[in-house]
This record gives sequence, structure tokens and C-alpha cells, in this order.
Amino acid sequence: MANTNVKRVKSSEIELKDRLVSVQRVTKVTKGGRHFSFSAIVVVGNENGVVGYGLGKANEVTDAISKGIDDAKKNLIKVPIINGTIPHQQVAKYSSSMVFMKPAAHGTGVIAGGAMRAVLESVGVKDVLCKSKGSSNPHNVVKATFEALSQLRDAYSIAKERGLKLDKVYNG
Repeated sequence: MANTNVKRVKSSEIELKDRLVSVQRVTKVTKGGRHFSFSAIVVVGNENGVVGYGLGKANEVTDAISKGIDDAKKNLIKVPIINGTIPHQQVAKYSSSMVFMKPAAHGTGVIAGGAMRAVLESVGVKDVLCKSKGSSNPHNVVKATFEALSQLRDAYSIAKERGLKLDKVYNG
């Protein structure tokens, strides 16, 4: 994550729910035959602005998922959510996956596909319009979504950076 404004969160402070994004079977062919292992990408979040992702690899699916959850709890970020949507539109790219996110009116729902949907539901966004372009590899889509979420800034934090005061009470 290139953004230095990302607010890190400790997992011990909050209760997190996990979502399995994808499980892949990996085959290693050796002289003795084929060896199968599994990799799982998992997203955890409290559905109130905190989210993280992790990758777990193991010989069993359950072990890979639990390793992914442990890794996700180490990479939590705080995302600004205003009235159930994101504060502004954002485009981000990771490898050959590109994601586009746009705030939506109340009642729209999460219009996003697969891996992006899991991340946005875990962070607690209720209304958003999204599009994933380029590679649909779940690993890269999740990372591109996190890049976009980490670049989001709300009016309160921008005013604070500029040394201004907002008149209205901030409820984000």
C-alpha cells in the first residue's frame, strides 16, 4: 500500500467477520507424482469501516483459510464511510487488474462483482457502484480494491490537513 495516510488498526480492539474470497488448488509435479496444496485469500472486516485481507497456503483447505484469517488480521486499515457509501469516486490499479468505485444513492446496494463485493461488504459499504477491468484474478482484484479504499479521504480529514475547521458535526 503506497498511501502513507492509511490508518492502521489493531485486530485485538474489534470483533471481525471473515469472508472467503477464493480457494485454489495448487499442483506441484515431482518425480514421485503430483503433490496438491491449497491457497486461500480471505477478507476480514467489522462492517463499520475496518477491513483487511490475507493469503494462506497449506496442505489442507481449512489450514489455508485459518492462515489467511491470521494474515488478514495483521493488515487492517480504516476506511471512511459516509452515509453508507464512499466519500468520492476512486480508480486504482494493481498489476493488470483495475477497479473503479463510485458513490451511490441510498438504496442502490453494492453493485460489484465477486472479489470486490466481498471486500466492500466486509468494510461496511451499503451503496456503491463498481467496475473491475482487466484481469479478473481474485488476488489482484482484492489488492486493487484495497489500494482504492486506502486512497479514500473524507472532508473532515482533508480539512484537518489544511488546518481548517468544519462547521457541521462529523458523524463518519
